[in-house]
Amino acid sequence: MTNTQNGGETPSRLIDAKIRELDDWRGQTLAAIRQVIHHADPDVLEEVKWRGVPVWSHAGIICTGETYQRAVKMTFAKGAALADPAGLFNASLDGNTRRAIDFHEGDIVDEAALAALICAAVALNTASKKKPK
Repeated sequence: MTNTQNGGETPSRLIDAKIRELDDWRGQTLAAIRQVIHHADPDVLEEVKWRGVPVWSHAGIICTGETYQRAVKMTFAKGAALADPAGLFNASLDGNTRRAIDFHEGDIVDEAALAALICAAVALNTASKKKPK
């Protein structure tokens, strides 16, 4: 699922362009992460925020995909509330809300464990939307 922004470009096309623009291991890693997200949650909404950062949402933000010189950082908006039995979270561990996974060149994406985190994040988002106020 996508929406339109930035002069008619869909977020999906903007993310496609970002992956092509990176043209190195970071683009490949971001593409692999994106594929896992879409397999784990076919109803995910792609957005681009904060000057080009890919964002995946379902009843709220699931995670972002930031790219840096030496890392692709996948930040889970409510990561501190998620069980991480595979120990994927390796960054932003001190905060009360977010958790992140930093992928570096040569790292392999554990697709099954990452898909489980995505599903848990979606479940958390949808459960919190159903709570009476």
